[in-house]
Amino acid sequence: MNATTFEELKDQVEPALKSKTEEFHFLGYESVTSGEIWDCVMQKAQKKKMEVRLHVLVSLILHLSLTDFMNWLTIEAYKRDVE
Repeated sequence: MNATTFEELKDQVEPALKSKTEEFHFLGYESVTSGEIWDCVMQKAQKKKMEVRLHVLVSLILHLSLTDFMNWLTIEAYKRDVE
């Protein structure tokens, strides 16, 4: 079996990313992009050293809370200011 990376699965999870983006837009955060959600989920998966499985990735995307996303976004903004 070939080793798969999360990046190779990105096209397959695009519907989940779109759904989460629409959820955040519905909650009033219209500036959120699917790319930002993808980056947040990728960082979370790398920290946990999660297994590369399609269902694991979809679960991470769909279970991403607005609070966790906004915390990640804030930390990323601070990192950019420091650099």
